Amino acid sequence: MAESITITSDSREDRYIEILPQIYSVVGSESNIVANCANVTAILKETFGFFWIGFYFVDSEDELVLGPFQGPLACTRIRRGKGVCGNVFASGELILVNDVDEYPGHIACSSASRSEIVLPIIKNNRVVAVLDIDSDMLSDFSELDAKYLTIMCTRLSELIF
Repeated sequence: MAESITITSDSREDRYIEILPQIYSVVGSESNIVANCANVTAILKETFGFFWIGFYFVDSEDELVLGPFQGPLACTRIRRGKGVCGNVFASGELILVNDVDEYPGHIACSSASRSEIVLPIIKNNRVVAVLDIDSDMLSDFSELDAKYLTIMCTRLSELIF
């Protein structure tokens, strides 16, 4: 297993292109879901410097529970249909929020969070987890992030979930 990652580009897209194979290599050699999710969050945090990155695992039909993350203290449990993560859990669809203060029902785990992207991780046609990434800047995420993070989450569902 690699114990470091290589990032040579300044462009966001090129950084995604560089790190995705490295992520797959790291998680491909480990079977433990917690270890793999911890390393994914660390790689994303190191590469992009996002404010908060973490996984929430489906704990029951109605609730997500906090998994591995990088960043400040987080909400431990989120109900289905509540906040951005809960809505992604319920819908199975990615949500990109440019200003969390304008998202109806946003759950503010940290007041420093300004924008957010949340992606479902789907296995056997069921949401098994969500990947939540917060920024302390408004409108920090775009369709570019959605594209590459969707590719990553699809591959992670095959490799580690």
